[in-house]
Amino acid sequence: MKSWNEECAIVGVYNVDNASMLSYYSLFAMQHRGQEASGIAASDGTKITTIKNIGLVTKIFTQRRLDKLKGRSSIGHNRYSTAGEDSINDTQPIFARYELGELALAHNGNLTNAKDMRKKLIQQGAIFQTYLDTENLIHLIAQSKKQSLTDRIIDALKCIDGAYCFVFLSRSKMFAIRDRYGLRPLSLGKIQNEDGSMGYIVASESCAFDLVGAEFVREVKPGEMLIFDGAYALTDTQPTSIQVFEPNPHPCVFEHVYFARPDSSIFGCNVYKARKLMGVELAKEHCIEADMVIPVPDSGVAAALGYSKQSGIDFELGIIRNHYVGRTFIEPTQQERELKVRLKLNPIRELIANKDIIVIDDSVVRGTTSRQIIKILRQAGARKIHLLISSPPTISPCFYGVDTPHKEQLICANKSLEEVRKYIGADSLGFLSLEGLLRSIGGEGKGWCKACFDGCYVDDYTKGL
Repeated sequence: MKSWNEECAIVGVYNVDNASMLSYYSLFAMQHRGQEASGIAASDGTKITTIKNIGLVTKIFTQRRLDKLKGRSSIGHNRYSTAGEDSINDTQPIFARYELGELALAHNGNLTNAKDMRKKLIQQGAIFQTYLDTENLIHLIAQSKKQSLTDRIIDALKCIDGAYCFVFLSRSKMFAIRDRYGLRPLSLGKIQNEDGSMGYIVASESCAFDLVGAEFVREVKPGEMLIFDGAYALTDTQPTSIQVFEPNPHPCVFEHVYFARPDSSIFGCNVYKARKLMGVELAKEHCIEADMVIPVPDSGVAAALGYSKQSGIDFELGIIRNHYVGRTFIEPTQQERELKVRLKLNPIRELIANKDIIVIDDSVVRGTTSRQIIKILRQAGARKIHLLISSPPTISPCFYGVDTPHKEQLICANKSLEEVRKYIGADSLGFLSLEGLLRSIGGEGKGWCKACFDGCYVDDYTKGL
């Protein structure tokens, strides 16, 4: 199912002047989490208006379109997917009319029982319009016998498994929910309006708060649902909180390794600080003599700085990135990924020619990017190239929303360390240990989900797969 190959960003804004504009800026801040499609739904209290399309946030939302999204509440979504369906029907937010009125929904994560649930709903008469696992929630809510939307959402949540952060928007309320494992990040912020009232925002990453001038309040707890309804005075009054599920925290380590922006704080830890500490740990584990440390931009910069500081080897920007080219890991096809490596990365020949260099990157998934980088560095005259990765080898597929669905696509799951080194073409290859990674992000106390590195999944559905 296509929706098993997504990683996204969500935002929800409540009781704020020109809410859709704040959603727009928040999605812009989180564009790195999804570059294929974007959408915003806004409520003016009487109706919900939704605009969404394929493409980047800035391409979709002109001022004219934003003017149509009237109201003091809105939700938004950035999406990426792998090859397959690219219909506008598979963009979010999803909008529907049902017994209690209008409803819009945006989702970050992946529902592990989506296929079985879809079959069951179709047998009960449901007609699906998308390939998204998210649409299951709309049908479950519509079919619920509960009288209130709050109870219907809770009813629906009890039928699903996996990783999710949801934002729901009705004509008068907004809901934010995080799964019991807390696999995907979701934070709460507040915004003071000119009239003195308090508005609220939830977003996948705190960097969205910085852009729109919101104050970070806290993370949404695993298993918690926040209900936004009515106006909020300029007090410490916060949205209604319901602990729907008993928390069983397993935040995703790969968010710190790759997905999150360095200026975000997620799972109680600043991403930049964590990545720099990964570089420090990497230097302790892999002592190499070289002329310089070079990061793969921008993913390896923080770790390379940490490595340089710990090892005493000079840090240099030996590879320059063209920032007008998107991230290669989340491009839909292998051919496009290979081409974009050369389009976006270019070495400084005069700096690295006849030098022994340490190249730092954050991860190796398919091996495509690393292989191309080593190739262009060889062509630029590097004498020796030592590739160090500031995370452990990725050996297991993720079923919770990261684009690694098939084990045969993971190079470290199918080759030995030496075979990977030869394929990539480096003189040496080293990875950060899992213990070193956990020390960098706060240790074992949070019960991190590290299935991509150790194959241990957090729920029964995927154990042993």
